[in-house]
Amino acid sequence: MMNTPTENNLSGLDRNKFQKNINSKKTDLFILKNAQGMEVAVTNYGCAILSIMVPDKAGKYANVVLGHDSIEHVVNSPEPFLNTTIGRYGNRIAKGKFTLYGEEHQLTINNGPNSLHGGPTGFHTRVWDAVQPDQSTVIFNYTSVDGEEGFPGNLKVEMTYRLEDETNTLVIEYRATTDKATIVNLTNHAFFNLAGIATPSPTVLNHIITINADFYVPIDEVSIPTGEILKVEDTPMDFRTPHAIGERIDGKFGQLVNGSGYDHCYVLNKTESGELSLAATCTDPDSGRTMEVYTTENGVQLYTGNWLNGFEGAHRATFPARSAVCFEAQCFPDTPNKAHFPSAILLPGDEYQQVTIYKFGVQE
Repeated sequence: MMNTPTENNLSGLDRNKFQKNINSKKTDLFILKNAQGMEVAVTNYGCAILSIMVPDKAGKYANVVLGHDSIEHVVNSPEPFLNTTIGRYGNRIAKGKFTLYGEEHQLTINNGPNSLHGGPTGFHTRVWDAVQPDQSTVIFNYTSVDGEEGFPGNLKVEMTYRLEDETNTLVIEYRATTDKATIVNLTNHAFFNLAGIATPSPTVLNHIITINADFYVPIDEVSIPTGEILKVEDTPMDFRTPHAIGERIDGKFGQLVNGSGYDHCYVLNKTESGELSLAATCTDPDSGRTMEVYTTENGVQLYTGNWLNGFEGAHRATFPARSAVCFEAQCFPDTPNKAHFPSAILLPGDEYQQVTIYKFGVQE
């Protein structure tokens, strides 16, 4: 396991605070850098992103994800999914049940009546094997055994985090294979705040976003899809043109009430399934920082940090409600129970593949 020295990293994180044995496996800190000066810090516990250091319009670097500064804080975070890899199934499955080729599977319930993000001991709690082949890349591997959290099949997963040198871009590549029919829906749950984290971190209500989607997936009062696919047109769900996150978030629109804000999957406009295309953009008008999200996935979950409660993170930064926005590239929620949704089934002999890209810049 090769690491880049961390004494002079921009994030100020201490590698020693991330080295611990958990379930007989060693956790560590990995620092990625590119030729532009961008820096990303990650740990192999849950593949959690700890910081993304990018400049604002004045050239000042700041961390634009809500993160922690020790492995103990990552493990015990009040937000257990903070910037982690989510699996085996991102988002919710109704009542934690699904039937696959005639066999019913019961998952662990961890979100009201539902299973959320692979269960309480999902991929976000696992220590992944890691290797860093160069200063801009880290590769993670994990095998999820048959029956883990109720999911069938031994699933072998490889993830690559890679920085591009030409632009301030983080590329996340996912690959997975199985020895038995299963369901797979992997994502990264990064909590972004383009203003930079602080004490307290500002809300993202002034962030201006677009989402390349004509339709979205409505939810019921326990955040399970109703099964409908509805137009965003003439609703507060419409981000086809730029809007501030806070512009309509507290309206009486039923879907915003159900999600306590935005917590919805958008059906991305695609020429063909699996193509890498623009999903969303995000701009902080004050700092001038921008972010573009590209993905091969059919959906992206917009979540506006509605349940953040002000807990403390890295360098005593605090994270109040709506101090972050997430763009979780994924299959639709509860897909195994919605036959008309694009399939999340993976079969032996096939390979799950996904690419999601976060490209940072500044307003011109």
